[in-house]
Amino acid sequence: MKSLVPRSRGTQAYIVLLLLVMLGLGLVALGYWRRGILVIGATFLVSATLRAVVPEEHKGLLAVRSRGFDIAWTTLLGASLLVLGVVIDPGPDA
Repeated sequence: MKSLVPRSRGTQAYIVLLLLVMLGLGLVALGYWRRGILVIGATFLVSATLRAVVPEEHKGLLAVRSRGFDIAWTTLLGASLLVLGVVIDPGPDA
């Protein structure tokens, strides 16, 4: 019987990261936009870290482009979302 768990560590990590992004989007949809943005931003930073440390033979779905590009891009996105979540004023009713 074939296992439903992917063999590649990168693909397994990708699935967990995808679930975390979905959690963040769920928080945003429920009105907790600041928490959701922070979860998504942190997830992108974890993704960049994993892309840096997971060996090339186990990269799986973590790899989109070259390792350097993936790390730089997801770090930029993660840091930007974290700054956005911290800097923007939540408004009077938050």
